[in-house]
Amino acid sequence: MDPAFADLVIGRRPQRLEYAWIGTADRGAPVIVFLHEGLGSLAMWKDFPDNLCAAAGARGLVFSRYGHGHSTPRPAAEKWPVDFMHAQAEEVLPALFARLQLDDPPWLLGHSDGASIALLYAAAHAERVAGLVAVAPHVFVEDVSVASIEKARVAYAGTDLKRRLARYHDDPDSAFHGWNDVWLDPAFRDWNIESCLPRIHCPVLAVQGEDDEYGTMAQIDAIARLVPQARLLKLPACGHSPHRDQPLALTEAVVALLNEHRQVPVRSAMTARS
Repeated sequence: MDPAFADLVIGRRPQRLEYAWIGTADRGAPVIVFLHEGLGSLAMWKDFPDNLCAAAGARGLVFSRYGHGHSTPRPAAEKWPVDFMHAQAEEVLPALFARLQLDDPPWLLGHSDGASIALLYAAAHAERVAGLVAVAPHVFVEDVSVASIEKARVAYAGTDLKRRLARYHDDPDSAFHGWNDVWLDPAFRDWNIESCLPRIHCPVLAVQGEDDEYGTMAQIDAIARLVPQARLLKLPACGHSPHRDQPLALTEAVVALLNEHRQVPVRSAMTARS
């Protein structure tokens, strides 16, 4: 992916976000917006967006949030507020979509924090979303999440994690501490977006790995309880990143959902390979 840059002003603060368009050049194809995890970036998706868009006959928009990838880094003294995901959904995404002239309602595919942002955007802008895929989402804070994030802090201080993240972020401290500090803030333990979920009216696929170290099935079960049209995909032999652990199963499920809501279905990834 060859990134470009979008200049935004959010709360009077300039932000420069890297982004890339991928997939078919057909302007009539559905658009999938990829929303990365707390330590993610445009580059950290690797080839999953390209492969999914090829299988789905879709265009893809991939970008790095503020503080991540090649986007504007977070100053060391800046602490993200507890509602930082709400700000992404209610301020940043609308500004980015307007800047890129994304007029038709897109599909949203979010992973982890990105999945929570996708859910919040769909709840706040029901008429502007064609559908969403929430991969390993967080809708409330679990002990297992906090414990794993505490382990990540130890690893960042004592292993080569910082060096490995530097391959994907201009400023790995910006990405890591922005995410890690807010999740370990005691005030964040009360963060919960369940009350927003009944406002989601688009098609929803919620995905969770059975071996996810950052969350349990209670997360997507809550979505199913509060969003009647949601369907669940629970993946065995899969951790927190289904797009890496079980990419074909995830691709098949996403393509099937898109095909239900388009006039001309495309062949599934598995059919295309057989």
